[in-house]
Amino acid sequence: MGFFDRLSNGWRLTQGSFSILKENKQLIVFPIITFLSLALVTGSFIVGLFAIKGWDFQDLQLDRTSYYLILFGFYVVNYFVIVFFNTALIHCARLYFNGEEPTIAKGINFSISRIGAIFTWALFAATVGTILRIIQDNVRLIGKIIVGIIGITWGVSTFFVLPVIAYEEVGPFDAVKRSASLMKEKWGESIGSSFSFGAIQFVLFLIAIIPLTLFGAFINAPIAIALGLLYFSVVLTVMSAVRTIFIAAVYETVNHRPVKEFESTSLDDLFIQK
Repeated sequence: MGFFDRLSNGWRLTQGSFSILKENKQLIVFPIITFLSLALVTGSFIVGLFAIKGWDFQDLQLDRTSYYLILFGFYVVNYFVIVFFNTALIHCARLYFNGEEPTIAKGINFSISRIGAIFTWALFAATVGTILRIIQDNVRLIGKIIVGIIGITWGVSTFFVLPVIAYEEVGPFDAVKRSASLMKEKWGESIGSSFSFGAIQFVLFLIAIIPLTLFGAFINAPIAIALGLLYFSVVLTVMSAVRTIFIAAVYETVNHRPVKEFESTSLDDLFIQK
């Protein structure tokens, strides 16, 4: 399958994801809550750091052990928040695929029922993230490149982790193995649709940059900045929801549960076979 064919195919699949979100606009609430929660978590950690230092804004240096412990805690909370609400969104998508009515309450209640698995995964992912950060902070250029490759491999291997955590009774290690197995077994290792999602997001950003820049230069810079932040936040929120719905749809199809918005042949061609 050629590059432009994959691009076209990825575009059709992206349209299917947007179609599902359009039919269930309330699902956009989940990435919004995630964004607000992460902002609150980040603010809490910053305030906590200042408090630890006695509100001395001139001395925020930490020893390496304290730094990595705080970083680990930050990762745990962030991963927990992201996985919790994305799991709720994935479950709502499944309800829709099954012809049921998806609601915010149903999604949240499902995530609560899987809270142990979600927290365990957050600990595991935070451990991996902290280890990679330690290596990145203490190696030379070649080491950083290797860490970058590991990061890409991790991203591909964990593509199906969220639905696996949601619906399969497995631990973190088995979740990664199961996710990687699903990727290799039927889809290969290269995600053809990633370019489409990235291209759409880039185009949406590019469309706004020029008018916002002109508005800021000739009318009012603070308002232009505020509008820009709002616009980019909306784009990122929508794209986050669409990507999560896409993952849910692909997982359902991999497990032989067809999703009407996605043609089976298109999904089969979405990845480069090994």
